[in-house]
Amino acid sequence: MRQKNALKKLKPLLRAPSFTSREARHCGVSSATLAYYVNQNELIRIGHGVYRGIQATLTNDFRWEDLVEAMQRVKNGVICLTTALILYNLTEEMPSQHWIAIMHSTLHRAGPLTKIVRMRNLELGKTKIKIGNITLPIFDRERTIIDAFRYLGRETALKALKIALTKRGAERIDIEKIRKYAKQLRVKIEPYLIAMTL
Repeated sequence: MRQKNALKKLKPLLRAPSFTSREARHCGVSSATLAYYVNQNELIRIGHGVYRGIQATLTNDFRWEDLVEAMQRVKNGVICLTTALILYNLTEEMPSQHWIAIMHSTLHRAGPLTKIVRMRNLELGKTKIKIGNITLPIFDRERTIIDAFRYLGRETALKALKIALTKRGAERIDIEKIRKYAKQLRVKIEPYLIAMTL
């Protein structure tokens, strides 16, 4: 009887692409009860402390299922660098790991699908992106390009900047914002901007 009542308590989480044991505890369901449901094939354990109901709605784009799961595991993480470049269509690279930024002081182990990058400023350029019916934190295009110069190397960053400068409409980048971020993060980008915008 206890388990059936617990399943009802989990109802708000069961249709999500994934949920954490912490979220289950907020609903009054223990980790031991989650383990019971995994054994009863009512839940799927997709990672340490991360679960999915068997009737869960998956995101429209299956390629990003593991990113959603990774973001569930990384507390206060922000999608960054190569993963953000891919989501913004600013690179042709397809890495085997998802890049997630965390605060310098945060302790977290990278998983097989996760590349953790420690950064001091997670608020600058932080925005949101919707993947399926899930909203995730991500750095905006301008911050992503500046970070590419800082962490990924000149060739990757220059390619991303070149592609970004050709975008129009909602995907158009804000050059003044790039300059502002470059100044705050101490990246010398002006010579490249001048060369590419002449």
